[in-house]
Amino acid sequence: MKAVGERLGVEVEFVATPWDSMFAALAAGRFDVVANQVNVNPEREKLYDLSDPYVDTAGVLVVAEDNPEGIEELSDLKGMRAAENLTSSWAEVAKDHGAEIVGVDGMNEAMSSLKEGRVDAIVNDKLAVRNYIATSPDPGVKIVAETDDQAQSVFAAKKGTGYMPEINQALAEMEEDGTTQAIYDKYFSADKAAPSAWDLVKDNAWPMAWATIKVTIPLTAISFAIGLVLALVTAIGRMSTSAVPRAIARAYISIIRGTPLLVQLFLIFYALPEIGIDLPPFVAAVIALSLNVGGYAAEVIRSAIESIPKGQWEAAQTIGMGPRTALRRIILPQAARTAIPPLSNTLVSLLKDTSLTSIILVVELTQTARFAAAPTFQYMPMFALAALYYWIICTILSVLQDRAEERFSRYVAA
Repeated sequence: MKAVGERLGVEVEFVATPWDSMFAALAAGRFDVVANQVNVNPEREKLYDLSDPYVDTAGVLVVAEDNPEGIEELSDLKGMRAAENLTSSWAEVAKDHGAEIVGVDGMNEAMSSLKEGRVDAIVNDKLAVRNYIATSPDPGVKIVAETDDQAQSVFAAKKGTGYMPEINQALAEMEEDGTTQAIYDKYFSADKAAPSAWDLVKDNAWPMAWATIKVTIPLTAISFAIGLVLALVTAIGRMSTSAVPRAIARAYISIIRGTPLLVQLFLIFYALPEIGIDLPPFVAAVIALSLNVGGYAAEVIRSAIESIPKGQWEAAQTIGMGPRTALRRIILPQAARTAIPPLSNTLVSLLKDTSLTSIILVVELTQTARFAAAPTFQYMPMFALAALYYWIICTILSVLQDRAEERFSRYVAA
């Protein structure tokens, strides 16, 4: 894709997307072209503009090195478990041969599941499998058969974009001058050396730290601040003597607590563009996370406020304070002491929940770790480093929680 971009005179920006949400993101206009070993089939030809094939390959049947089930050909898949991307053509091939499909997000998950015995086989693109075997320090898998049909990989774009004539011309030029073959030789060489785990850590420690500083921490802080405001307003609504605000607050809490955060992210980022609301990834993430925090923290704040004796309200009224002033000057400072521990737990959970925003194209700490590990399939050192960064931040938050509890203790009535 970089070579195509150079020939077209455009800068290519890569947006990493899980396979099963890739075409949804394309339809929502989150990027212009899909370049991800997409195979030609009649359904895709109807829905998308497809380029000329840039590679002809085949599917392969992959099993663990010791092959405990004795699988040697596709017909042996009947009744076996196969790890596949659910929307891929290879999942259909495995299913057609009687396999039970186990859904995975990517090659590494599929290979790990195969080596650990959670599945019995994989059917996937030959070049992708060769790349895994060539770059993994300990593949632990082998190819036992190829599919009969050849697979043609193409680029895909939304219908009517007009991108494909120029892309096809670039692909033809690359094939003619040997650029395509040079790329294959570089990335699918059997003797390609994989870097050590220590080299990966050294090379990616700062990029991952920078992703934490630039994206993960700001995303957490902004979402938590907005979420607390929503939570306070919702808590007051829940305690209102008026039926309307009480009903609205209850409905909001019920919806947020009754639906998974992942679904909320999908709705805001992928579904809203269908009605003309197109939000950048970071903004969509902030909205989803803030709404989620507001829904959960509202009940924490409400219970903390209601734990304050009614005599505190009455005492404020006797010295001339209105309800708002009493809430701000008397009740909330005391309620904060009770609310800090559960709200701190919400903050820690929010920090870790930011990892889910990678599904809507936010490149935060977890996604950066995935990018670093993907070329060599060495996920252990990268995710161990990511876990260390998360742990450090959570430890700092715990210290701040202790300080906050000490500060607000002075507001507790004797």
